[in-house]
Formats: sequence, structure tokens, C-alpha cells
Amino acid sequence: MADETELRNQMVEAFEGADYPISSPMDLVPALPNGPGTKFESGDFSMTAMELNTKTSGGDFPYDDPETFVDDIIEDLKEQGEI
Repeated sequence: MADETELRNQMVEAFEGADYPISSPMDLVPALPNGPGTKFESGDFSMTAMELNTKTSGGDFPYDDPETFVDDIIEDLKEQGEI
């Protein structure tokens, strides 16, 4: 089972280097340590940034900070039963 707090921390850390406000997922790519292949893992959950973009709604852009963006992604993952 995935640890939501651990995933949230990983995502905030990965996305916090973006130049906010962001208006699309492409604005996040330069900030990611391994680009779209950056992995987020906890328990039996493992997904790359690219997979997050294709398997979730992608968020409700624009975002002014990484925390709000990650909150929406985590909610979306929970609604889909991924975590």
C-alpha cells in the first residue's frame, strides 16, 4: 500500500523547482530531476511523471505553487483507486 504522505513529499520536492505560476504540465518538465521519467514510488505504487500526466486529469491549470498542484494530483490518484 502506498504512503500518501511519502508520495506527496516526493512530488512537492520534484515539482518545486518549476517556475511558478505554471500553466501546463510542460512547465514542470525542466524542474524534474529525470525529466518525464522521474519516478514517484511508495509501497506498491510506482509511476513516472509522464504516466501521472496520462493517467490523471493533469490538474486544473494554472497553479501558483507546487503544493496545490500536488494536492490535486493526489486527489485524482485517490479517486481512481491508484493510492
